[in-house]
Amino acid sequence: MNRMEDKVAIVTGGARGIGRQIVETLSREGARRIYSLDMGIGEYDLPNVQQVQVNVTNRDQVAKFVENVKNEVGKVDVLVNNAGITRDALIQKMTEDMWDAVIDVNLKGVFNLTQAVAPIIMENGKGSIISISSVVGVYGNVGQTNYAATKAGVIGMTYTWAKEFTRKGAAVRSNAIAPGYVETEMMATVPDKVLQPIRDKTPLGRLGQPQEIANAVLFLASDESSYVNGHVLEVNGGLRL
Repeated sequence: MNRMEDKVAIVTGGARGIGRQIVETLSREGARRIYSLDMGIGEYDLPNVQQVQVNVTNRDQVAKFVENVKNEVGKVDVLVNNAGITRDALIQKMTEDMWDAVIDVNLKGVFNLTQAVAPIIMENGKGSIISISSVVGVYGNVGQTNYAATKAGVIGMTYTWAKEFTRKGAAVRSNAIAPGYVETEMMATVPDKVLQPIRDKTPLGRLGQPQEIANAVLFLASDESSYVNGHVLEVNGGLRL
């Protein structure tokens, strides 16, 4: 039996990178419908994937999208908060615009989607909310004050939602995944002289693959993790920054 059979999922930042791998993995596992949200459109040829252009920072767009989902399929089983950006600089050089942009997408965007979708999941009686944090949100990193703040904030929201969404008896689980450094299109632009020290510090001696993050999402999205709630799953090869 496919692990996502009859489930309806929403994945933000689904057009490329880790988000795309998550969408494809949930699709292969038999999800009835996957809504892939992004500012752009990816190249998908999967009958159970519907791409939607949504800016997660725009509350009106989010509300309209969620209302459409409710009208179309009547339920949501899984929400994956994956959309995120970086605007790196040492704090002395970090501008207010750099701070605001990252806070808006990585923190407010997660808040917006979860606030809109959680009531539908609770009506369903059970479901899974998975938010993508980062190794940087757990251990911090030079030049990423804004990013670290948002990814640590995602963990704090996850712990809170694990308590809030189950108060009235619904089995709505909230968990986070904290990936390490993963080989994505974004990482391809980073010089090897920067990446090699990260590999050297990682006990497994390599960067992660998008599929390895998607596998963790699949576990938390499926009923296999039915007793996992309020947990941060570190998928980082043992890296400690």
